Amino acid sequence: MSEESVFDLPERLAAKADPALIADDERHFAAIGASLERSIADVAERLEAARKAPGGVGQHAADRDREVHRLTGRLNALRRYGLDLCLGRIVGEETVYIGRLGLTDADGRRLLLDWRSPAAEPFFGATHGNPMGLVSRRRYRWSGGRIGDYWDEVFTPEGLEGNAALDDQSAFIASLGSTRSARMRDVLGTIQADQDAVIRAGSSGALVVDGGPGTGKTVVALHRAAYLVYTDPRLGHHRGDVLFVGPHEPYLAYVADVLPSLGEEGVQTCTLRDLLPEGATAPPEPDAEVARLKADARMVAAIEPAIGLYERVPKQGMTVDTPWDSVWLGPDDWAEAFAAAPNGVPHNEARDDVWEELLAILVDKHMVEKHMAGEHDADVSEEQLRRAFRRDRDLVRAFGRAWPMIAPNDLVGDLWTVPDYLRMCAPWLDDDGVDRLQRADAQAWTAADLPILDAARQRIGDPEASRLRRRREAEIASEREVIDKVVEDLLEAEDDNEGAMIMLKGADLQDALVHYEDLETADPDLLAGPFAHVVVDEAQELTDAEWQMLLQRCPSRSFTIVGDRAQARHGFTESWTERLERVGMGRVRTASLSINYRTPEEVMAEAERVIRAALPDANVPTSVRRSGIPVGHGSRADLDGILEAWLAAHPEGTACVIGDPDFAPRPRVRSLTPELSKGLEFDLVVLVGPEGFGEGIEGAVDRYVAMTRATQRLVVLTD
Repeated sequence: MSEESVFDLPERLAAKADPALIADDERHFAAIGASLERSIADVAERLEAARKAPGGVGQHAADRDREVHRLTGRLNALRRYGLDLCLGRIVGEETVYIGRLGLTDADGRRLLLDWRSPAAEPFFGATHGNPMGLVSRRRYRWSGGRIGDYWDEVFTPEGLEGNAALDDQSAFIASLGSTRSARMRDVLGTIQADQDAVIRAGSSGALVVDGGPGTGKTVVALHRAAYLVYTDPRLGHHRGDVLFVGPHEPYLAYVADVLPSLGEEGVQTCTLRDLLPEGATAPPEPDAEVARLKADARMVAAIEPAIGLYERVPKQGMTVDTPWDSVWLGPDDWAEAFAAAPNGVPHNEARDDVWEELLAILVDKHMVEKHMAGEHDADVSEEQLRRAFRRDRDLVRAFGRAWPMIAPNDLVGDLWTVPDYLRMCAPWLDDDGVDRLQRADAQAWTAADLPILDAARQRIGDPEASRLRRRREAEIASEREVIDKVVEDLLEAEDDNEGAMIMLKGADLQDALVHYEDLETADPDLLAGPFAHVVVDEAQELTDAEWQMLLQRCPSRSFTIVGDRAQARHGFTESWTERLERVGMGRVRTASLSINYRTPEEVMAEAERVIRAALPDANVPTSVRRSGIPVGHGSRADLDGILEAWLAAHPEGTACVIGDPDFAPRPRVRSLTPELSKGLEFDLVVLVGPEGFGEGIEGAVDRYVAMTRATQRLVVLTD
């Protein structure tokens, strides 16, 4: 084959290099290459123009930023790949090439159909039982921008013509034997029909994807996020954001390339700990009973009565003096002001609304009293009255007591150090429970505190952000006063210029004169929500309290929930529907994945015995392949020799030592706990001292999870 060919097939696949089989592909790839160059140049030019466009203010600025973000994402996706944007082709009534992105030529002819398009569904979903109108399907394996192999599947006798359809394994099964790396490899081209059906399911309500190890739950979760952003009108760009929640940082690092490779740069990814600053340093809760008490969703709900004690209408009235008269402010007036607090607005932000309503009530009462007395203060403006009330120290102090600024951390800390306060906010706790939750250091946060802290932060708001907002508003008002004075002076000087008068009185021009960019603003919390859809992986581990953190961020209750009840370290005796409805999820649907594509049968047989000893009814998936390598056994002393031999024999791939905290990682060999290995996969797993992982369900789950990380070989070493 010539060097210009996109096909780089090894000698053993010479039959696949027959021009009769690949000539059409060669011509099509040439057109894709030309279109790709044109598209990159066009998008780069539009991006440069968007960046140079005036920033503007308000909605104009937001629209400009969104366009820059959209074009940047498109350009990154186009540059990330070359011809390997193409995943394969399907032949039905016509031949259609499927790509990571859609692509057309200069005449508008479709060269690549985006994989998320409904018309692309047969590429992933067609089977011999349901060919979905296909005659044949071809998938490519790319390496270094060249095709090193391809696989044809035929669904009708006519499909045999022009296809190399005599492979003894499918593209997917062949891919399972490839080596792993530090990042999740690209699997889009080999998505299976059962996985694709889940990826393309609707986003209404909560969809649970239940499946054991190796069934592709993570693959489904990531690709479903990209699919929904592209296809769902409620979730697409500029209509709503998608949040993807993983179990731990090693997992997020492992999957970091997947969404960008699918053309999605905007999906927010995080762990539960990332949702608030204290999560970075909070250790696990050492007291199991304390952790259990704080995992109760009622502890999150206790924040509401805790805040209610800081929003109390004064029982006594007071007189507020001004230079013109005195105004009586009674309990009913306070109650009316409190009622002005908008629903759903955090306590600290609603404080400003309550204060402004209180001032309005005082102004109205002043006006009414003057009117009834037959007096008129023609020279006293409403703003003068408000200014006088704002300066009244007794009023300011009374308001500060009635609706104080609160720091969320202080409020939660008080629960753990003031027994009567906790007892009042959590009346279901008995005396032993109240005593158990008390601690000497109010703010010695642990992971069990995070959902309660998060609820307080969401309900109370950041006091510093509220102060910064008020300062910004005051600065804007001050600048506007100066601008208004300048405008009036100019209008007086230009009273014969009608055009200047119209222009200077224009609100848009006056607004543009305010230097918004020079005013201090709080950094936006990108994880605060609300999100239109939330995807949660390894969801079986979430406590009821932790679920509240996510429900708070997704009012629509549109979730994709991925997990395996048999991998819950603390047990999972309910059904998914029972658990999720109990925490407030609403309508729940369940889809099951039962085929283990990752773990060889030899490994899975041994892992199944481990988990069924603790959970006889565990949903253990069926492996589709054998590696031919039996599970190895030995002692801890064999560890170094096993790793050295494997590294020497395997120049590529990754290994992991699980269960030996003293083992120092080395190139291509990681060291993890069973818990931090969840969601990851390695060619070789060496399990050290599994008998020391603990008793009961937690120990069995840790052993089961660790064993099923292996894609090729598992070795179990005992002390």
